Amino acid sequence: MLVKSEDLLVGDDVGNVYYYAVEWPDAWEVDRSGWPGVMTLLARISVHSQQICGLAWSNDGSAFATGGNDNLCCLFKTSHVLQVNRMDDAVDQSTEDIFLGSDGVVQNININATRGRVKSVLPGAEKHRWVHGAAVKAISFCPWRQGLVATGGGSNDKCIHFFHTVSGACLATINVAAQVTSLIWSTTRREIAATFGYAQPDHPYRVAVFSWPECRQVAAIPWEGEHRALYAIPYPGGPNDGSRSRRGRVSSKIKQEGCIIVAASDESVKFHEVWGAGPKATAGGEGCLGGSDILEGMEGIDKEGDLIR
Repeated sequence: MLVKSEDLLVGDDVGNVYYYAVEWPDAWEVDRSGWPGVMTLLARISVHSQQICGLAWSNDGSAFATGGNDNLCCLFKTSHVLQVNRMDDAVDQSTEDIFLGSDGVVQNININATRGRVKSVLPGAEKHRWVHGAAVKAISFCPWRQGLVATGGGSNDKCIHFFHTVSGACLATINVAAQVTSLIWSTTRREIAATFGYAQPDHPYRVAVFSWPECRQVAAIPWEGEHRALYAIPYPGGPNDGSRSRRGRVSSKIKQEGCIIVAASDESVKFHEVWGAGPKATAGGEGCLGGSDILEGMEGIDKEGDLIR
């Protein structure tokens, strides 16, 4: 029986990443056969030495990146990780776990861990490893430029880094004076949005948009108070999807480009239409502090650009 399947990466507190194959039949298939699906552990990746903070797939699934509290971001080729390790022929193991389905019904789902098929991936198996100045939580592969990945460092790093996945070379770095908590590429523009946690020196911006490859800030969103942006995800729409323009038409700009949803430290969720204000002209000239308008603004350097409120 052919069923839907997906690959799943899970990180733990001690630095392991588990690579699962998840098979989940449709509801009618479950009713017919009584089989709720299965998760099969294919590989255990033990490259990091501390807690896993970030995980990201490339757009075609051929590679993935892991970020850890050990200040490392590691790039892996999926095909290499999935090569079967035939040196371990130990007895099969299988366990059961509780799975909460999307319909709210608690189901039992099998988790298989067949030792003879689980590959142990050790340090040195990664294609590239990039050292940062702090933990790496934010990782994002560019959807329109193959071989480009962006990473964000924590409070002691305070930078967005751009790497070439083929050669491993660092292409650019933007100093944002804050902990980078998430990165989201635009699918329609050559821009990337970043969210920020702790800032040092302190500044009010919690979301900013930068152009690529100029690495210029083209928009910034300040938040009131001391709340931090914890994480963000893209959303293919907006908070007012049903609203219509003066001509009675649903706004196509937000429908095409979507928005980002940000989880904040005040236990709120915020919708930001960072791509919805029309194309931005990037600020020209070299910044004396690495081209970061956030830093330059604190130094009293004014540059042209847009502020989204």
